Amino acid sequence: MTEQELSRDVVVVGAGAAGLTAANELRKAGLSVVVLEARDRVGGRLWTDEIEGAMLEIGGQWVSPDQDALIETLADLGLETYSRYREGDSVYINRAGELTRFTGDIFPVAPETEKELVRLIDKLDAMVATVDPDRPWEAPDAEALDSISFEQWLINETDDQEARDNIALFIGPAMLTKPAHAFSTLQALLMAASAGSFTNLVDADFILDKRVVGGLQQVPLRLAERLGDDVLLNQPVRTLEWGDDGVVAHTDTLTVRARHAILALAPVLYNRVSFVPALPRRQHQLHQHLSMGFVIKVHAVYERPFWREQGLSATAFSPYELCHEAYDNTNHGDDRGTLVGFVSDKNADGVFALSAEERKERILESLSHYYGPEAKNPVVYYESDWGSEEWTRGAYAASFDLGGLHRYGADLRTPVGPIHFACSDMAGAGYQHVDGAIRMGRLVASQIAETSGVAAVAEASRA
Repeated sequence: MTEQELSRDVVVVGAGAAGLTAANELRKAGLSVVVLEARDRVGGRLWTDEIEGAMLEIGGQWVSPDQDALIETLADLGLETYSRYREGDSVYINRAGELTRFTGDIFPVAPETEKELVRLIDKLDAMVATVDPDRPWEAPDAEALDSISFEQWLINETDDQEARDNIALFIGPAMLTKPAHAFSTLQALLMAASAGSFTNLVDADFILDKRVVGGLQQVPLRLAERLGDDVLLNQPVRTLEWGDDGVVAHTDTLTVRARHAILALAPVLYNRVSFVPALPRRQHQLHQHLSMGFVIKVHAVYERPFWREQGLSATAFSPYELCHEAYDNTNHGDDRGTLVGFVSDKNADGVFALSAEERKERILESLSHYYGPEAKNPVVYYESDWGSEEWTRGAYAASFDLGGLHRYGADLRTPVGPIHFACSDMAGAGYQHVDGAIRMGRLVASQIAETSGVAAVAEASRA
């Protein structure tokens, strides 16, 4: 087969929100682009699909009020949003397995535990306020905070086990999808700072506010439509040659010569590309200290949203359940009801040691502890397993090991010659969300436009 050759100003590797945003911004600035995507679809970790007649958000899906970059993009693309269903009581299951209905943000725990929860949240909010999400390594005591796990920090702060378990839930299983002993306190503060505060992070009505009619994958789909034939699918980049005069990207059937390259994919996938010459030592070391978390997103569709008849919002939490959190995920205008639940880190490891049927039974049993026996009988059941996805290898984003953020964080976005880096994994505000991906796409496009001597259409300050 004859290999096709293309020449562009910029080659973008990865057709997720970051790469497609960057490509669109660069084209507006007058530069030529091509986007090479390894998958047979655009969107990366955004994926809306139909499973057994049900529309499911297999990847990211929510929009929160602080996500300005995403909200601006939705408006620009003509996409509509709707509020997540939240009327009625939430439920919480304690260490003894007892279920309690509640309203508000603080779980229904013993008064002394509630006092500790409030104290810890206030203290974390004060600490988060000192952290710039774009430069967390410059925070007061950053090196010390990066050398202690979040689990150990909580142990040092309180003897109340249930308070520790609940605070850890919102950073570990719920966001970084790693156990709290596996990441630093500085990494935890960055996670909260990226949402504006720890309080925002624990407020489900804030962080999981709205959804997009038709699914959040509409964002990359419509961005790709604007680029037309300059988005090429099934084109994994095998080799990237680089030097002072630009880059040459090689896929199995295509060679692209360009002045700049943007790697718009998760950092854990950089090792799938052979760099010629090799990336600098600093980059090799940096990438060895980043890893993805692991979570199963569980979708269960029912003939009707039966929990609403019980006066439940379907918002459910417990650090002691297999599904540590779950929500009403019913689609806009759908008469059927959908629940979405999450099984994270070590729990996810455990259930994947089971057969598919045993895993489904265990997960639905956990959901039934929140909603009753009807939860065991969905008409559609599906598990999003990003850990086995060829071009993702985990969820929701990469995070540093102990000491890695302070040691290497400042180099995460630093270009290497003509190679630039952009994805939600390295965002400040909007870290590990599509909002952060859009911000990073804008930022890198602005930097390339500036170095190319053309007017940048996206201000760096917006990123």
